Amino acid sequence: MVIDIIKAESKHLNDCTTALQNSELGRVYFPDEDKAVQAINEGLSRGEISAAINKDGECLGFIWVIPNGVFHSFPYLHIIAVKEQYRSLGIGKKLMSYFEEKASKYTSKVFLVVGDFNPKAKQLYQNVGYKEIGVLPNLYKKGVNECLMMKEL
Repeated sequence: MVIDIIKAESKHLNDCTTALQNSELGRVYFPDEDKAVQAINEGLSRGEISAAINKDGECLGFIWVIPNGVFHSFPYLHIIAVKEQYRSLGIGKKLMSYFEEKASKYTSKVFLVVGDFNPKAKQLYQNVGYKEIGVLPNLYKKGVNECLMMKEL
C-alpha cells in the first residue's frame, strides 16, 4: 500500500480520533470522545502530529511526537494509532520509520512508553529495536504500569 506521511491538519481530526478511540491505548486513556478530540487538537495546534495518507487522501493513522519530550533533549513518541481496518498492513511500522528517520538527523536516542495492557504494541516496538529500560507504575492512570522503552539510532 502506497502512503504518504504528512503534517496533520485539522481536516484529519475525525480520522485521527477514530484511529485513537478504536485502539487499546484509546480504550484505556481516551474512552470519552471529547477527551480524545481535545488531546488530538492539542497535538495538531503544536504541529506535532503526522498523518499517514493514502492515494485517495484518507488519513489511515497518525503519530504524535514531542520533539524534546524526554529530559528536554530526546524525542518522545506520545501516541501512534492506525484505523482498525488498516492494521497489519505495515502502516504503523512506516510511521515509526518516519519518526526515527526524522529524529536521527538531530539525536541519537528516541523514547516511548507502552502500557502493560498492550502486549502486542510492546512486541512491535521490541521487533523494531526498542529496549525496555524501566517500568513506571501508575504513570498516567492508577493501576496501569507503563514500560519505558528506548531505541538508539
